[in-house]
Amino acid sequence: MIPRFGPLGQLLERDGGDISEAGRTMLLFHGRTVERVVVLFHGLTSTPKQFQRYAHALFERGHNVLVPRLPRHGHCDRLTEVLADLTEAQLRAFASESLEAARTLGERVTVAGFSAGGTLALWLAQHAQFDRAVAVAPFFGAAIVPPPLMGPLCASLLRLPNRFMWWDPVQRERQMPEHGYPRYPTHALARLYLFSREVVDGAANAPPKACHVVLVFNSGEASVSNAATRTLASRWRRAGARIEELVLPSMPPSHDVIEPERRGDLATRVFPLILDAIDPERELPRRDA
Repeated sequence: MIPRFGPLGQLLERDGGDISEAGRTMLLFHGRTVERVVVLFHGLTSTPKQFQRYAHALFERGHNVLVPRLPRHGHCDRLTEVLADLTEAQLRAFASESLEAARTLGERVTVAGFSAGGTLALWLAQHAQFDRAVAVAPFFGAAIVPPPLMGPLCASLLRLPNRFMWWDPVQRERQMPEHGYPRYPTHALARLYLFSREVVDGAANAPPKACHVVLVFNSGEASVSNAATRTLASRWRRAGARIEELVLPSMPPSHDVIEPERRGDLATRVFPLILDAIDPERELPRRDA
């Protein structure tokens, strides 16, 4: 029986009739608490279905798996404007609630995420004690914007009217995958960046509280700033943390290496590498948090 109480129950009960089937929080549960639970955070404008292949593979390895729906995501109406009001406070509350829900499902917690979900995973790594954090192509800035200009750009975006931009201005509402929103609001992107700065600024004063942190870089990254993520890693290392890195090799220009409905060949090629980063066969010794 799936538990429907506490933080986990709150996550599950939040999915009403306006949420699509693919957009609902996904829970793969063995019917009991197990040694490890894995939380998977999807990317901005996507849904839990983005991590479906990973969730089932991890479940088959004996783990309980929770793929929570990010705030204001997953609505049946792909052109909904609810994402326009996303805030840093909502992201903080969601991340913390997801971790508390996971603690009821397993003795040791792994939190992994892609893009914006990777940012969430690293925010938790900075602030909370748990076993393993894995961030795949996390968002700490845009690839085409020099890191020193990202802050002023986002400040300008927040002063201007909130605009919805198409991820693909040619395909527009026809673009794949069907389970995600085809556009994003400029204010939500700016708010996500401000949320990411909380991690970078905190890293200047303290190492992450999570025991293990793994950063997965896309060598062909076309959207997020690898340089900004490496700045975070450098700060954590100076604070005494051991940060593991995995660089996905020989990649074409790309960003979404998770979603099989977007770049199926690419997602299939890197799947075993990313899966092993999330759930390695041989785990490193725990360090004191």
